[in-house]
Amino acid sequence: MAAHLRRTGMVLGAAALAVLTLPANAHAVGIACGGGASTGRVAVNGCISAQRGSVGRFPSREMTAYIKARNTGTRGLNVSYEAFSRPDGGSWAKVGSGRAYVGAGQEIGPVEVGSTTRICAPVRVEIRVHARADGAAWSGWSPASTKQCQT
Repeated sequence: MAAHLRRTGMVLGAAALAVLTLPANAHAVGIACGGGASTGRVAVNGCISAQRGSVGRFPSREMTAYIKARNTGTRGLNVSYEAFSRPDGGSWAKVGSGRAYVGAGQEIGPVEVGSTTRICAPVRVEIRVHARADGAAWSGWSPASTKQCQT
């Protein structure tokens, strides 16, 4: 019985932590995260959300890029990051950048990096993020994507 209660407590605790990791922006439709990359001892994931809106009479989506970073090392690190967006295979355009401290064994995010608003069209919008921990090289790209006007 005690083992069952302990397991139930761990599951509920994990669910509570998952809810706490969502950004404070209550208007976000949902956040989808892509594959991981790494820089030094920091693992990086790129994430994207699409929020409904309008530009005049035209429906639009605000695409927001996020980053999640996890430090697996024993020392805290400053991490620089950038996000780029590309609608429907077009050119990559920078949507934002930032810097954060990630403590030893800690995870941050999803942290908003930048956003772009587009008139609604049946296109796929991709974002990609990369990061660089102090003293390390830039990570590979971590992609995420969404259909711009999905319901």
